Amino acid sequence: MFDFNRITQETDLYNLHTHSQYCDGHAPMEEFVTEAIAQGFTHLGFTPHSPVSVESPVNMSREQVQQYFDEVERLRGIYGDRISLYTAMEIDYVGMGDGPASDYFTRLPLDYRIGSVHFIPAIDGSGEMVDIDGKFPGFKARMAEHFNNDIEYVVNTFFSQMMAMVDEGGFDIVGHMDKIGFNASQYCDSIDEEPWYDKLVIDLFENIMDHHLTIEINTKAWLQSNRFFPNLKYFGMLKRFNAPVVVNSDAHYPTLINSGRLEAIKLLNVL
Repeated sequence: MFDFNRITQETDLYNLHTHSQYCDGHAPMEEFVTEAIAQGFTHLGFTPHSPVSVESPVNMSREQVQQYFDEVERLRGIYGDRISLYTAMEIDYVGMGDGPASDYFTRLPLDYRIGSVHFIPAIDGSGEMVDIDGKFPGFKARMAEHFNNDIEYVVNTFFSQMMAMVDEGGFDIVGHMDKIGFNASQYCDSIDEEPWYDKLVIDLFENIMDHHLTIEINTKAWLQSNRFFPNLKYFGMLKRFNAPVVVNSDAHYPTLINSGRLEAIKLLNVL
């Protein structure tokens, strides 16, 4: 099993959630490596969005997977004496049997796996899987087109997908566990402050703890939107239950590999 505790005890300068040219990142992997070294990082993990069974412009294809593995090995050969590089993947949970626990992903020689939910089924029962991640204008358009503007359905379904993913397993880190709250709260002000929403987060947290998984504090939205995933208000729960945590920037640009991370670590430590 990958030793996240060793890294987090050794240094604050790591990032285990990084996207590059193999998915929706905005620079080649080598630029992330050289930037990480320049910033004093000692650990960097690459996590391209996994191949998926649904149409998606941001996920890598299966044909690219070996190219990705080869590129990590090439970079290790050049930079391995200065930084530890990890071959990982952010694996989408799409539905039962279609996610991190599937045979395809469990057989890949990955150092670790992040499990995430970006797609949920449309409200019409057609089985169409719809992306509920990304920027708010696209989310708002999909609310009308695929979900009859039923924000409670979207929130509840996101968390039910997360719960199912945790139950099925096959991964090490829970990615941005309450990210739906970001778009949902823009669509319906303060929905993420309502008791029923809090219960969904707490139930998910308890399930994650029962399965002995590591929780990611995702800092991608901190710089622009002053928000972490999980939300800052849940940091106390992480500390109270001594939850295993890694703090990742979910970087898509090399210059943002440390964005929000040190702020999150500081806030976590003062609780």
